[in-house]
Amino acid sequence: MEITEPPAAADLATARLQRAIDEAATRGGGRVVVPAGVHRTGALRLRTGIDLHLEAGALLQFVPEPELYPAVQARWEGAVGLVHSPCLYAQGEKDVSITGLGTIDGGGQAWWDTFRHRRAELAHPRPTLIGLHGCTRVTIRDVALRNSPAWTVHPALCDDVTISSIRISNPADSPNTDGIDPESCRNVRISDCHIDVGDDCIAIKSGTEHTPERVASENIVITNCTMVHGHGGVVIGSEMSGSVRNVVISNCVFQGTDRGIRVKTRRGRGGAVEDVRVTGVVMDDVLCPITVNPFYFCGPDGKDPHVGDRSAREVDGGTPQIRGLHLAHVTAKNVHASAGHLFGLPEAPLVDLTIDDFLVSFAADPRPSSPEMAAGVEPRTRSGIELGFLSGGALRRVRVSGADGDVVTTHACEGVDLDVRGSDDRHV
Repeated sequence: MEITEPPAAADLATARLQRAIDEAATRGGGRVVVPAGVHRTGALRLRTGIDLHLEAGALLQFVPEPELYPAVQARWEGAVGLVHSPCLYAQGEKDVSITGLGTIDGGGQAWWDTFRHRRAELAHPRPTLIGLHGCTRVTIRDVALRNSPAWTVHPALCDDVTISSIRISNPADSPNTDGIDPESCRNVRISDCHIDVGDDCIAIKSGTEHTPERVASENIVITNCTMVHGHGGVVIGSEMSGSVRNVVISNCVFQGTDRGIRVKTRRGRGGAVEDVRVTGVVMDDVLCPITVNPFYFCGPDGKDPHVGDRSAREVDGGTPQIRGLHLAHVTAKNVHASAGHLFGLPEAPLVDLTIDDFLVSFAADPRPSSPEMAAGVEPRTRSGIELGFLSGGALRRVRVSGADGDVVTTHACEGVDLDVRGSDDRHV
């Protein structure tokens, strides 16, 4: 079905867009085509069997008026509650697609301004641009996404998700505008995407200790993507109470991301990160290429004294476990703060870490920065690889050029095989 006669600039197309989607769904599904032109709208709800297809030249422009985004029950930053409806929303649907060479604009500036300066005016958390909850067989392909009010693409509790060849663009200073955040999803494939955002480019999540149901994110493949700016290239956490497992990241380029591969969590979250493989990644102009941080202090409860305590505490259901992290054939140049910052907890060490064929060189004029957000981690420049509370693993064919001081420092590590060289070819 094609939506004809795009509305005048002053009109809203919400009713006619939603009617076209609903009518197609009553006939068993099909493609709803949005033709070239500007289509100003509020929140739209997708249905089973619908392919919302934006033709080249089509602009789906979401109008930043809170009343156009009625409250829905959904996950947001690990909690479950009422949020403003995503701009494009589906709940419990099957065979949902968003495709085409058109553009979806979330009108984020007004939402960002309110969040920064008049947060009390927001009755609920800001909309995500695309929020798909509890859906099966999801496809997002080819579209350009920009100016998201909050997270850009947020599939939660979904199975069989394909995201390919999309372009995401949010300003570098836009708050919480992550690119793609699969949360408690299974069988996810992200490929051939370009992501330029104001927060994490891709963040794999699985809820927090406050999420009623603990559901893992698992079987996730990320390949052939370019990611620029943002707080992290590919991030796991910090919401990972349901666990994250079986993740493969390959053939990607990170440029100007604060961190490259990043795992973050803290005591109380529980869950496990396990069996993560990274290969064939090139990074440029990053603060720190690889970090594992179980002392992450951002967000609610993050400033509690137990979060940053470097002495062993009792192991319980809230103790996060990190094991089976394997990286190979990674290059990072123009690094600013640290060549690597990888820690476990004293009561739950990081287990089975391998890094093979890892080349790091530092920026000529580095910016002092903290490699991770944790108590006691001070800003630094040209620091070597820092390992702490690590049990079993190996660093092989690792070369760090231009470090000030030790190329590798270890704290409370056991059973770690080190084959690391500095720029003077000094072997560690």
